[in-house]
Formats: sequence, structure tokens, C-alpha cells
Amino acid sequence: MTDAMRIRSVEVEPLDVPLIEPFTIAIGKLERVANLLVTVVLENGVVGYGESAPFPVLNGEDQATASAAIRSLAPSLIGEDAEEWRGLAAGLERRLWAQSAARAGLEIALADAAAKCTRRPLWRLFGVAGDAIETDISIPLVEPERTRVLAAAISARGVRTIKLKVAGEVEPDIARIVAAHQAAPRCRLTLDANQGYDADGAIELCDWLRIAGLPVALFEQPVPRHDDAALARVAAGAGIPVAADEAVFRAHDLDRLAALRACQVVNVKLMKSGPAEAQRIAARARHHGIGLMIGQMIETRLATAAAAHFAAGLGGFTFVDLDTPLLLAEDPIAGGYVMDRGGYFLGDAPGHGCWPKGRTQGLLA
Repeated sequence: MTDAMRIRSVEVEPLDVPLIEPFTIAIGKLERVANLLVTVVLENGVVGYGESAPFPVLNGEDQATASAAIRSLAPSLIGEDAEEWRGLAAGLERRLWAQSAARAGLEIALADAAAKCTRRPLWRLFGVAGDAIETDISIPLVEPERTRVLAAAISARGVRTIKLKVAGEVEPDIARIVAAHQAAPRCRLTLDANQGYDADGAIELCDWLRIAGLPVALFEQPVPRHDDAALARVAAGAGIPVAADEAVFRAHDLDRLAALRACQVVNVKLMKSGPAEAQRIAARARHHGIGLMIGQMIETRLATAAAAHFAAGLGGFTFVDLDTPLLLAEDPIAGGYVMDRGGYFLGDAPGHGCWPKGRTQGLLA
């Protein structure tokens, strides 16, 4: 370890951002972003930035509890070597096993600092697959006519995949799906139930889609996260690839589902696992022949860039859902990527390339 890469300080502060409009899914509604900015400063002056995006209805964390968790561990990181961020992440998981968003914010900041020290883009810490990915854009739970308007606008901007939130009621969801497809017939369509269905309802919806000839590329987390048997029933009977999202926080969760053949795809999210465990999940998915999706909570450009670097570096992500900065009424973060239609182009800037507006970029001198 070089003294220059020792951690000098770890700080956490609120990252509050208004949304353009409330974002509604089957398990809850978000009125505003109440995230956290994590800042790690090294002895050499490098600054790593991370973001925690707690979502109480999913992981039981909120801004206050995640902040308290980070503050409790900050003293133990002082003097540690940022280059060993993966080892530090293992220690964080042992101590913050139930607080994944808090852990993710710390890990992102540590990885950002480590990449900056070697003047490498963050994606090169995960692999060499590439420096660009293409995301979908999501439509929340809204009425069919509003779905139609949003789908047409998404298609008009050149985005090729639409992710449609569904509520767990077959007839209203069918109306939303038809509206989206009619307004954007050239777009690939995926569905996300956020645990809203039971197995019978999910299979009924898929049967209807098949009969109607509506092309749907993926059905994400149709049933409650702890009901492995129900997820396996849908995966076997849907006729559409099924993704596990809320059911997978760690690699052993995916091993369990793979043994049941309960999904064809897994949605990897840094806020569920942290980058280090997310990389293990991706490795287990490849081992089991399960496809990869990258997703996120409601995050700013900072955490979005980190997830984009993760997916681009590793490669092999068939589904990409990293669109939440488009929901924000303000953008408190500079840098990170260039977006063209649905494409994120990351480039070679050190780290994830993001910094809070008005602050230092934190690069190595």
C-alpha cells in the first residue's frame, strides 16, 4: 500500500432532488429523490464520489438510516488503502449486510477513487468489453392515454426499448400494453410488475399477450420476491423470458432460483448488492446460463454513470434500464457520460467521471 492512496476522510450528506412528476410503480410511489452523496478523500488529494439511493419499500432503508450506517463505518475506513476497494467491500458487507444502498454508496466512492488513482475509467475496473451501452426508457403506472403519449415521445427520440410498469391487474395492464405498442410499434417492449401479480394472474396476462400477438421481450419480477415457487411457475408457463429483480440481492439468491429454473434473466442493481457483489451475481448468472439486465433505483447521473460503467465494462447485458436521471427536475451532477437517444457513451475520463456541481472533480494531480 502506498501512503498516497490511504483514505483521509469519508463524508456523507443528503442528495435531495425534485422529480418532474411522481413516479408510481406497483409497490409504491416516489414523490422526490432523497438519496445520499458519499465523498471519500485520499491522502494524495483524489476524491471519490458515490451515491446511495435507499428505497424503503424494497430494501427497508431510507435517507436517515442509510446515512447513519455510513457514518457508523466511516471511522473504520480511515487509513485504509482505496486500491483494495474490493476487500473493503467484503468487510462492508459483513457489517452492513442488511443495508445494501448504504454499502453501495461507499463502494462506488471507493471504486471511483481507486480508478482515478490509476487514471483509468471505472469501466476498466470491471472488464474491457466496451465504453458504451444502450438503455430503455420507462413508463410508470399511468392511464392508457398517458401511456400512449409517453410511448410516442420515447419512440420519437430514437430510443429502441420501452419498459412499461404494470400493476398486477390483467385488464388495466392489457390496456396499457396495447396503448404502448400502438404508439411505438417499432420499440422493443418489456414489462415490470414489481411483484404485483400472483402466478395465475401473471400467466393469464402472458397467455393474452401470446394470443393477441403482442411482442414482449421480458417480464420482470411478476410475483412477490419471497415466492420462489410462484416465480418458477411463471418462468415455466409464461412463454416470455422472466427476470428476477427484487428476489436477488446476493449471488446465493440467484443460485437458489437457478436450481428451481425460476428465471431466465436477472436484474443486477448496484443499490441491491454493491458493485463487488453485483460482479459475483453476474458471474453466477453466466455460470447458470441466465441472461443479464442492469437496473437501478431512482438515481441521479452519478449512480447511473457508475452502473453504466459496470455494465459496459463487464459486457453481456441484454437489457439495460438506466433512465432515471430523465425523471429529475434538476441535475445536481456534472460529467459522467454523453447521452444520445438511448445510448450512454462513457469515454476515458478517470473514474465514473461525475462530480457534484460546484465541487472539485477530485482527479489525481
